Amino acid sequence: MLIDSHAHLDFPEFDSDRDAVIETGRAKGVEFIVNIGSSLESSRNSVELARKYPNIYAAVGVHPHEADKFDDKTCGAILKLAGEKKVVAIGEIGLDFYKNYSGRENQIALFKALLKVAKDLGLPVVIHTREAQIETLDIIKEYMPLRAVVHCFSGDVDFLNKCLGMGFFISFTCNITYKKAQNLREMLKLTPIDRLMLETDCPYLSPEGFRGKRNDPSFVKLLAEEAARIKGIGLEEIERATTANVRGLFGF
Repeated sequence: MLIDSHAHLDFPEFDSDRDAVIETGRAKGVEFIVNIGSSLESSRNSVELARKYPNIYAAVGVHPHEADKFDDKTCGAILKLAGEKKVVAIGEIGLDFYKNYSGRENQIALFKALLKVAKDLGLPVVIHTREAQIETLDIIKEYMPLRAVVHCFSGDVDFLNKCLGMGFFISFTCNITYKKAQNLREMLKLTPIDRLMLETDCPYLSPEGFRGKRNDPSFVKLLAEEAARIKGIGLEEIERATTANVRGLFGF
């Protein structure tokens, strides 16, 4: 059994065939999907998907790109959504100083506000960080102890070790299959199997050979095969470990 630990099936790219996509994933062994909120609207839609589909769970949060629009009302709405039965995490939240679609101070304020929500509710967090690794860790330290996964990992060895030292899980996407992604493959190889999670981040980051096309949860199987190859272990071991890790963090 496999789990896609980070998907965006609420996005419009799936409006025409969402049911079929979910069933195709199940046919490839992807039994569960965690759908991740990226805005208040997306979080609401994620909760709706979790209500509709037995094999989908939701995370609710606001992506740093949306920080300029975040306010107390939005925070209150996220807090309310977080109380829904199948909401298993706060996320994705964090800092993105690469694209800077929102101001840095607003990103920091948003990150802290939703870390507090997670802390108050005892929920794990799904962390997005890009070109902001030092700042991300400095802020998280204020809220420790905290359960978390660093999604779509893109850091170096030092960042990896610091995340592992804080007890976090590390999640990799289909970009580990890219020809120029040797650094990511090295990071996956260094990640202990009991801290490893797999995700598609669909509809983004389709694997090599499918780039330019929509990604979907069925590609977790290909991702698991690549992870097994990188680590030099059997596919069943990857499936068993990553499934246990997702269940352990998110509690389902």
